[in-house]
Amino acid sequence: MRTLHAADEVRLTWTAEPIKDGAVAVERDRVAAVGTLEELRERFPDARVRRWPGVLGPARIHEGPLPDAPSPRERIHAVLKSGAVAVLEEYAGTPELRAAADRNDVVVLPRTQPAAIRQTGRADLAVFTETGECIATVCSGRLVHRRR
Repeated sequence: MRTLHAADEVRLTWTAEPIKDGAVAVERDRVAAVGTLEELRERFPDARVRRWPGVLGPARIHEGPLPDAPSPRERIHAVLKSGAVAVLEEYAGTPELRAAADRNDVVVLPRTQPAAIRQTGRADLAVFTETGECIATVCSGRLVHRRR
């Protein structure tokens, strides 16, 4: 099923100019298109629309030690709640943490890299308030965190 993730602003990178009333079309685990919500609704009339308050952009890379939690699974979930869908290899070195990352489609990277939304790229998105609080995280096309 195709989903349009829409927000007040969409940014292809966190330093890019915003697309006002923008949206990202996600099909399975890939970005199908980016544009205004109006353009994407015309292009994909049968898509489900998820409207988010705030700014939607690329999911982040967690660049430090993983948050403390009772289990590897909960440590990975804490990363997802922060708007990140990737961790650095140096901080995910145990087999248990790598297994938890794999089960949740969290990418383990050898080094940091720029985060960006790219057409046909993996659908890794995050929505943040003006104060930087994560509202939602989409990891490989799946909604994995939504602030209640």
